[in-house]
Amino acid sequence: QVQLVESGGGLVQPGGSLRLSCTTSGFTFSRSTMNWYRQVPGKQRELVASIAEPTYVNYAPFVKRRFTISRDDAKNTVYLQMNSLTPEDTAVYYCNKNPPLSFWGQGTQVTVSS
Repeated sequence: QVQLVESGGGLVQPGGSLRLSCTTSGFTFSRSTMNWYRQVPGKQRELVASIAEPTYVNYAPFVKRRFTISRDDAKNTVYLQMNSLTPEDTAVYYCNKNPPLSFWGQGTQVTVSS
C-alpha cells in the first residue's frame, strides 16, 4: 500500500525558513525520482523540485536558489528546505514520484504571512 506523508509546514513570516519532509512506503523509494509539488486553491499543481538517484536535482525557475531538495534512501524520505520564503510561496506542498502516482498524500500547508 502506497503512502506519502508530508509534514513540516506551518505559518512563517516573509524571509523565514521551513523544512518539509515526505515519508513514503509501498514502492521502491531508492530507485524513484521524487518530486515536490505545490498547489494554490483554484490553480493547477506545479512542480517545485525534483531529485533523482544518484543525487541529480532540478528546480522550478521560481525557486531561484532558495530551496534545496534532498533525500535519505535509508528512511524512504525526501526533504525540501525552503529559505527566504515569500507570500507567493503560500500553498499546499505535496511529494510524489516522477511520473506521479495516481495517489496523492494530504500535503502540508505552508503559509507565509506577516
